[in-house]
Amino acid sequence: MKQYEIPLESGKIYHIYNRGVDKIDLFYEERNYPYFLEKYAKYMTDGLDTFAYCLLKNHFHLLVRVKDFSNLSNIADSLGLEQKGLHSPDRIISKMFADMFNSYSKSINKAQNRTGKLFETPFNRILVEDDLYFTRLIWYIHFNPQKHGFVKDFRQYPHSSYRSHLSNSPTKLARQEVIDWFGGIKEYVQFHQEMYENDDLAKYTMEFDN
Repeated sequence: MKQYEIPLESGKIYHIYNRGVDKIDLFYEERNYPYFLEKYAKYMTDGLDTFAYCLLKNHFHLLVRVKDFSNLSNIADSLGLEQKGLHSPDRIISKMFADMFNSYSKSINKAQNRTGKLFETPFNRILVEDDLYFTRLIWYIHFNPQKHGFVKDFRQYPHSSYRSHLSNSPTKLARQEVIDWFGGIKEYVQFHQEMYENDDLAKYTMEFDN
């Protein structure tokens, strides 16, 4: 099964990632990054719990859990899916992403005087099935900007959830759940430092299809 064919199911955790169509940039200006997060919060908060994220020049990574939809019919109806019989969690989350991508793309296209699609479709997803993989994916997502050469130290990158996890500012992230998962802030920081020193990237690296 191809990655984009993996069904999104309630209560399960996924690594979701996507890039610009034909590898074009998704973020042209510094203000685009917080704007993307605003769109994400608006369109996706009702459907996903978000543990970690990283936004890079032409792609992004998310670590999320699909929420338990207790009333699929109402949600599907609000998204215009109920009449088509498309009311599974997979269809609902996919529609939420489609609406978010479309809204963000319209704004970027207007600002950049461009037309056409901005994001590749469909987006990639990988089911996270064990605790160790979940733990190390958080680090991998945070390490991504250093891996791609945007910064010398991933901990200084402003467009990932690493520093958000250490902040007391209001957030839509499942921040406390992440910190508790590691056993506290000290342990969270220590784990990232240990992984940084070990540089154990190989089996967590996600490659896009060419």
